[in-house]
Amino acid sequence: MNERSATRLRNLEASLAQGGSLRLAEAAALCDVSEMTIRRDLAASDGALVLVGGLLMRADDPRHAPAYDLAVQRDRYAEVKRRLCERAVATLEEGDTLFIDCGTTLMPMAASLPSDLSLTVVTYALNVADAVSARPGVRLWLLGGLYQESSRSFDGDDMAVTIARLGINKAFISAAGVHDMKGLSCFHFHEVAPKRAAIASAEHRVLVVDPSKRGLVRPARFAGLDEIDEVITEQGSIPV
Repeated sequence: MNERSATRLRNLEASLAQGGSLRLAEAAALCDVSEMTIRRDLAASDGALVLVGGLLMRADDPRHAPAYDLAVQRDRYAEVKRRLCERAVATLEEGDTLFIDCGTTLMPMAASLPSDLSLTVVTYALNVADAVSARPGVRLWLLGGLYQESSRSFDGDDMAVTIARLGINKAFISAAGVHDMKGLSCFHFHEVAPKRAAIASAEHRVLVVDPSKRGLVRPARFAGLDEIDEVITEQGSIPV
């Protein structure tokens, strides 16, 4: 790598020192070179910066982790997730049939469902099912298929068809990326079908999201923000 290339990369690393990301075009403009030159710089670099979906970011930024680690995600923003799920639980009504998405954001909700309401929970996530099965009076519908260890969830060909047949009152959706323009995304492509089916069939669609997901784009896009009725965030519950 020549000195000019190394200087450009150092400048980009300094720009990303506090986290966040740069579009490839923004990085090129910042260095006053073409996008192809930035791509060549990255190809010859030590991998400190990575390009994902047209966004340049630090490889060691945990918010942009290229792989999903369920154990790590469980401990991140744990207290925030608990508070968000308290708000979600407060919206439940007698007789509701709920879709609870996979991941760790909605785990506190699954573990704290009220025992004085008659509820049915539909999920394809094993960790959610484990928590729900311990709640008295809550009926569990676990969607099966091929088990995916990375997200502790199932991948089934007929999952979307089954969800479409169910009368889901409220779908609680999680996302690994929430972007104003690019919409909602996740790490795993097998999650797209059940998420989309739940969004399509539910009477009310609720996105529960902690601050670390805002502004991010993950590999598998599954919906636009306009397909969600309500967003539960640290700022409260916001109708969309």
